[in-house]
Amino acid sequence: MNNAQPRSWGVEPVPTEHRTLGFFDFFVLWGNLGIGLLVLLAGSFLVPGLSFLQAGAAIIIGSAVGCLLLSTVGAVGSELKVPTMVLLRSVLGIRGSYLPSVLNVVQLFGWTVFELVIMGYTANAILKTFFAFDNYVLTTAVCALIVIFMGLMGLAIIRHWLRKIAVWIVFATTGYITYQVLSTDNILSLMLKAGDGSLSFWAAVDLVIAMPISWLPLIADFNRFANKTSSAFYGTFIGYFLANTWMYAVGALLLLATGITQETQGFVTAVLLLTGWLALLILLVDETKEAWSNLYSSVISTQNIFPRLDYKKTVIGFGIAAFLVAAVIDITQYQSFLYLIGSVFIPLFAILIADYFVFRRGTFNTDDLYSSGGTFWFQKGIHAGAIAIWFIGIGIYQYIAHTATFGASMPTFISVFLVYSIYRFSIKAVRGRTSAVNV
Repeated sequence: MNNAQPRSWGVEPVPTEHRTLGFFDFFVLWGNLGIGLLVLLAGSFLVPGLSFLQAGAAIIIGSAVGCLLLSTVGAVGSELKVPTMVLLRSVLGIRGSYLPSVLNVVQLFGWTVFELVIMGYTANAILKTFFAFDNYVLTTAVCALIVIFMGLMGLAIIRHWLRKIAVWIVFATTGYITYQVLSTDNILSLMLKAGDGSLSFWAAVDLVIAMPISWLPLIADFNRFANKTSSAFYGTFIGYFLANTWMYAVGALLLLATGITQETQGFVTAVLLLTGWLALLILLVDETKEAWSNLYSSVISTQNIFPRLDYKKTVIGFGIAAFLVAAVIDITQYQSFLYLIGSVFIPLFAILIADYFVFRRGTFNTDDLYSSGGTFWFQKGIHAGAIAIWFIGIGIYQYIAHTATFGASMPTFISVFLVYSIYRFSIKAVRGRTSAVNV
């Protein structure tokens, strides 16, 4: 395999000589991104509302659905060799793609803040154990500096850190944590205990889907560097599915075994007491790659609007801003944040998938994504019809989530996919009749 390192390419199509990442690179990347303290915390939200057996079924279904959507969007990015926000130019218009770019930057900023908060508390908890040192702001600042440094390295992190070192250490540590949880007294009876009914099964599925869905706006930023579309698709799906199911399950077991509150400090303390400082330290070090990926893609999304933006300066700016917010807030609405992400991005990418696979595959000219006045210019750079359907999809998700007992993710995806397809077929039929009359 070509050992040339892919650079932080901006928003232009990646040339052949830089498309060097294969199946194992994506398996390592997405497997690693699926492992983290925040995923453990998300898993704890599934119980005691559900029994562990019910939670396990929700985890498998949600991970399969979410990872299939994630890998499919990644496959489009691999075929066209462009980042995710540029892909959205094909359905929303070149200027219309600025709206999801802004929303994605806001989402990624929120994720970076969440990551810095949990890393800051984790580092602080470890230092308190050994040195009676207690300074959350300082530990968060150190974590932020590390993440900014990683952001400046760009995609070289995949080969230099994730593939060679981090993946093996993290898998071993996660295995150790799993063993410790399963060794807890009465764990079998806790696993068989009925849920209290405070969470519905399909709401739990939505909560699991939300984690891979949160990566949809980032997926093509990485998968555009694939040497083969199939390698990226299967590496992404297998890597993230295994990690997501594993971490959600362990997170649920952690809550059952320790009786922790679903609050950041209490959660970190429980993990420390159960697994020891070394395992928690390794998870802390590994958590930096999630924040790194958020910083990286926040710059790529911003460059969709401002192509000449300097990558390094923007990484530093976003990193400092995220630290300042993390220093003064705690995670209080993490679960609500996950549902909000699902409502925004599931309908958006239902439109992209319908447009690409039903209407444009095999006839796609990538150059048009950068051409004012071309195929994807629509009306003054905006495809108003697609944006309207996207907003309708957000409304559908929110309505179902607040009124129905079944999950909102799949009904929303299917509804938007069908509505957009009918919309496109109608436009095609009208244009066909118009052409016939003109002839």
